[in-house]
Amino acid sequence: MSDTIHVLNGPNLNLLGTREPGIYGAATLADVEALCRDTAARHGLEVVFRQTNHEGALVDLIQAAAGAAGIVLNAGAYTHTSVALRDAIAGVGVPTVEVHLSNVFAREPFRHHSYLSPVVRGVICGFGPQSYALGIAALATARQARA
Repeated sequence: MSDTIHVLNGPNLNLLGTREPGIYGAATLADVEALCRDTAARHGLEVVFRQTNHEGALVDLIQAAAGAAGIVLNAGAYTHTSVALRDAIAGVGVPTVEVHLSNVFAREPFRHHSYLSPVVRGVICGFGPQSYALGIAALATARQARA
């Protein structure tokens, strides 16, 4: 069993720290990455951390995670629009946690629907960067239960 978690980030997450800080907070993507690496290390896991603004590239990153211990995915706006990402997650069969920095259910109605939720292990939203740490911890716990 792999000891690697892939943390994948979609469009506009490269702007964290400056993009709508009232919604997304002051943490940068580098801060999120450091949190993910620290959290994973506490669980004996390695992290592959990636971000792209391009839907097809995000599909490629999901496919490249085949065989990993898990995926923590913040697909950003693609969560609400992408059947291609949904199919990639279902196709690789890697336990995946969908994460969001903000509480998408307290925002615009179009953000209330996720194409990804039906094919992921769970969804964590509204805890800022801690959403990622919670996702990693959930995957680590589930991995131990399977071992």
